[in-house]
Amino acid sequence: MKPFAIAGIQMKVSATYPNIEMMKLKLDITMNLYPWVDMVVFSELCGYGPLLHNAQEFPGPFEEEMQEIAKKYGIWLIPGSIFEKSGDYVYNTACVINPDGEIVDRYRKMFPFYPYEVGVTAGSAFCVFDVPDVGRFGVSICYDMWFPETIRTLAVMGAEVIIHPTMTGTIDREIELSIARAMATVNQCFFFDVNGLDTGGSGCSVVCGPDGRVLYQAGSTEEIFPIEIDIERVARSRELGVLRLGQPLKSFRDHMGNFGIYRPGTPLPYLDSLGPLIKPTRLDKLSEYKRKESEFNHTNEPIEYKGYHF
Repeated sequence: MKPFAIAGIQMKVSATYPNIEMMKLKLDITMNLYPWVDMVVFSELCGYGPLLHNAQEFPGPFEEEMQEIAKKYGIWLIPGSIFEKSGDYVYNTACVINPDGEIVDRYRKMFPFYPYEVGVTAGSAFCVFDVPDVGRFGVSICYDMWFPETIRTLAVMGAEVIIHPTMTGTIDREIELSIARAMATVNQCFFFDVNGLDTGGSGCSVVCGPDGRVLYQAGSTEEIFPIEIDIERVARSRELGVLRLGQPLKSFRDHMGNFGIYRPGTPLPYLDSLGPLIKPTRLDKLSEYKRKESEFNHTNEPIEYKGYHF
């Protein structure tokens, strides 16, 4: 058995002032109540909330404070994510800090929640890191998991535990809980989905095992939930199958060359027919948009509609 304890912190997130001091207080409480915890995870955009004007540069004060408290308690720390300002771009970025207070890696969210997460640039690099003598971990953020290729790639890179900060306060939270279970199952891994509260989400964080079963699901109030997992369960599942039945990772390995849609240059006429990525609107507005789109199709000249250029 390889025991490893991860504590998710589901807390209220303010959009009007930094949440750093509350994060530090929650960490103090966590480590005093549960000194056996090895890793602590916060929710997406927990540090400064969901407003772009709070974007910070890396390295900077946020990381420095998080590094200090990780070193103080000798824990692995994923302090959610914050908006990262890098030149003319803004990314949704999570950092990984080891027990010595060192930055191991930074992960930029690959799938910003377009067309709602306007102004955020997509990242392009996956993030996996090793906890010595324990196992390999991967990092994913919120909407990323709606694209199975992201979690599958982390699994193919050897990730046994997926750390997944999220910020969901919308009515699709129940759907996300089913996706979290599915990602854990088809990739035969542990999945830690940590949501925030208030402007940081509607809670209902969830932890799933490599057979897709829910190990813990939080409610809609502030919670600290420490879960000790046995990493060897992942190897066992990947060797013998989910509940000793399907072996999806091995089956994917044996047939992964059959997916032509991923080959560069492959025509994708159906996807191309779906139109641009825009916010849904009322039917009368949609009819006007479709008229504009029809004009574009006949003239091939760029058009503008409600601030969007096609």
